[in-house]
Amino acid sequence: MTSRPHWLFGDQLGPHFVDPRHGGPDVQAPVVMVEARSVFRRRRFHRAKAHLVLSAMRHRAAELGDRVTYVRAETYREGLEKALGKRRELTVCHPTSRPALEFVRSLDGVEVLPAKGFLVPRKDFAAWAGRTEKPTLRMENFYRWVRTGHDLLMDGENPAGGTWNLDHDNREPPPRGRERLDVEGPWEPREDEIDEEVRRDLDRWEKDGDVSFVGRDGPRRFPATRRQALAALRRFVEYRLTDFGPYEDAMLAADPVMSHSLLSASLNLGLLDPLECVERAEKAWRDGDAPLNSVEGFVRQIAGWREYVWHLYWHFGEDYRERNALKHTTPLPEWFLELDADAVTANCLSTVLAQVRDTGWTHHIPRLMVLGSRALQDGWDPAAVTDWFHRCFVDGYDWVMLPNVVGMSQYADGGRMTTKPYTSGGAYINRMSDLCGPCAYRPTERTGERACPYTAGYWAFLHRHRTALAGNHRMARAVQGLDRLKDLEELLKETSRRGDAAP
Repeated sequence: MTSRPHWLFGDQLGPHFVDPRHGGPDVQAPVVMVEARSVFRRRRFHRAKAHLVLSAMRHRAAELGDRVTYVRAETYREGLEKALGKRRELTVCHPTSRPALEFVRSLDGVEVLPAKGFLVPRKDFAAWAGRTEKPTLRMENFYRWVRTGHDLLMDGENPAGGTWNLDHDNREPPPRGRERLDVEGPWEPREDEIDEEVRRDLDRWEKDGDVSFVGRDGPRRFPATRRQALAALRRFVEYRLTDFGPYEDAMLAADPVMSHSLLSASLNLGLLDPLECVERAEKAWRDGDAPLNSVEGFVRQIAGWREYVWHLYWHFGEDYRERNALKHTTPLPEWFLELDADAVTANCLSTVLAQVRDTGWTHHIPRLMVLGSRALQDGWDPAAVTDWFHRCFVDGYDWVMLPNVVGMSQYADGGRMTTKPYTSGGAYINRMSDLCGPCAYRPTERTGERACPYTAGYWAFLHRHRTALAGNHRMARAVQGLDRLKDLEELLKETSRRGDAAP
């Protein structure tokens, strides 16, 4: 009896998606992959992201050799027709987006296998959430549950080192007087003929007017194969993990990568499995090669936050996308949509926007406290902000960005995911970076020509939502601070005059 073909999406590229030992298809099952042009027509993706995804897909097809039927088509439906004809008896691992899941379920003869690439099965999360009171459906509780269940950084029933959370050791500002951390650089790929072919195709599609991209496509910076991803993981653990923890929230203009792992794109393409990442980090600590605070911070990012976001994407339901508790409706300005960093005067925003333009990546603090904070303070439509992050980041997918932006960054769910809005004045950016020194604005000034748009924007945001935020125990003191501002009226007039002009 011939095994049913198994369909691989472009973010299901690791061996665990085709290995029967992990609940995958029969080891001899033929594989189908579809490169659908319509994906790039629906959204204006970052050019580097399009290149990475297509390069990774084509590299995986080359590895699978005769086992795979690789089809380039306009749509997934057309591609499956080309690959299989009228036969639709096939398997596919649970897709990572709700539209993709609805599509595969609409096809006759398709068996949806459990999701791969995550630590916790969906049914287990549902059971945990069902036992948890709604006010305590918080990441910290979930993270401890995952660590206990998977025996991660545990000494028996207790957390390694006697404490669950080492965030207090992982909030250091960058070293003074240093433009870069004194740490080995991240793994870097070497492009090959597949990368060249993808780039030629993208050039042709753009020239023909079939698709349009944003951002720049320089040399590929992220792994496109399992072997490359393992090399990147190994280099991070051996040379960069030690310094990751203390400076994970810090920013340096000349060192956008700092000591971050750059593994999110590989994880989200399915090239790495999260368990192997956290287990390697834990081994480094137990072997005495990395400090506990750095290892715990890394484990928290993957076994905590990444896992939590994946499950909230499904748990909150489709209508979560439309949440807009603060009633923000301002369209994204053109300079932001076009990644026009040169149009921006504020050094922090210009620097970070240029990083996105040039690489399709920044680490989590520039995303949250520079890009997301700007959007929140200016009242941009959270659905549009979510779409922008999805399109413009190499590691951005629907499941990644929907909770991260609607819940964490834009507080559009009114506190269902986080306990307060995450925004600040310029003082935070000044403390955690070297970005304010050369800036035309001053983080301490709220009004006038040198007024920091983040400082002024913070107080304008609090004023605009004073009624809604006054009852939030984490925001009450900040809201009360409005009464001490003698220049509030002038501040509000100046921020209103700025409108959607680049700050």
